[in-house]
Amino acid sequence: MLPLFYLISHYSNLPFRAWEQRKFIEIINRLSKTSNSSILPKVEYEDIIAEEGRLNKDISNKFDSRKGILFQPKNILYGKLRPYLKNWLYPDFKGVAVGDFWVFEAIEATPRFIYNLIQSDSYQKVANDTAGTKMPRSDWTKVSNSSFFIPKESSEQKRIGTFFKQLDHTITLHQRKLDTLKLIKKGFLQQMFPNSEEKVPRLRFADFDREWEQCKLGEISDKVIEKNKESIYFETLTNSAEYGIISQREFFNKDISNEKNLNGYYIVRENDFVYNPRISNYAPVGPIKRNKLGRIGIVSPLYYVFRTFNTNQSFLEYYFDGTVWHNFMLLNGDSGARADRFAIKDLVLKEMPIPYSTLHEQEKISSFLDEITIIINLHQNKLKKLSSLKKAYLQNMFI
Repeated sequence: MLPLFYLISHYSNLPFRAWEQRKFIEIINRLSKTSNSSILPKVEYEDIIAEEGRLNKDISNKFDSRKGILFQPKNILYGKLRPYLKNWLYPDFKGVAVGDFWVFEAIEATPRFIYNLIQSDSYQKVANDTAGTKMPRSDWTKVSNSSFFIPKESSEQKRIGTFFKQLDHTITLHQRKLDTLKLIKKGFLQQMFPNSEEKVPRLRFADFDREWEQCKLGEISDKVIEKNKESIYFETLTNSAEYGIISQREFFNKDISNEKNLNGYYIVRENDFVYNPRISNYAPVGPIKRNKLGRIGIVSPLYYVFRTFNTNQSFLEYYFDGTVWHNFMLLNGDSGARADRFAIKDLVLKEMPIPYSTLHEQEKISSFLDEITIIINLHQNKLKKLSSLKKAYLQNMFI
């Protein structure tokens, strides 16, 4: 049997040789030697960026005496708890895997090939056939006895591993560039809006020298109370910190609202702002986002929807992307019956102080931040395409 791998021109010079079917347990050793060494860095789920297979922080100083599975460079870490989260790592250092990890040592295939194999659909299908519901874990008996096709020659395995290594390297470079751009934007957001005790921002365009005023949210906005009577609109929206206003139907492939009560939902028109003041653990500083979908939708009456006037909407949106306003929300939030529940009353929300400049300066700030946002979006799209390309290769190069 030949995988679609042979259709890729990059490998067109390789001989056409059928791959052989091998049980997973025949091509790897599952390591079990434990260590509580305090001189080796510890790796946990939280240290790994899911699906990307890279660390999200420097763990070179993360030493303690917790016990875990000892691993060497070129061993493979696979998160067996909730395997659908896709926590895997190909380390270039010696350390200890703490938590629900399997640690593999390649024996009948090259390490890089095994690392790519565990990311493929063929392996993931078996690994996600889990035991347990609340804390699902991959079943080792199923995984170890499942058969996968691998090239007979190590040279072919190495070529595949090198191909994905280069692709992963490209993805990592783009991700780092994207992270840098986001940090730059975050820095500008902190510098271009004055803090609560300041009357001018720390970073300002030339020709603007007037002190900023401070108004209340209720002075530049009206609460939207228009209800979806007779269920005219059906597209239910959700406010996401990462993605902004999103359609439940498009984002989740289904509408997760209660369709019986849609006529009681608020109508969200284009450029309306949406805020949920009652989100556990996130309120009272959950995201305030603007509807930029280009169409009308509806949100649960738990949300606070407001429509602005006499202010640049992009300017206000960028202000809410910052964190200056969080302190006001934290100081004025009401704890509920549970310690992890907060709420902001409508009257309090309308009193939220907003730094206010001239419309001309607001437009200048918005245009500048728009340019950075466009560049960020371009890099995000490029990264998304690269990730999709890798998924396609993993799906078609492994059988």
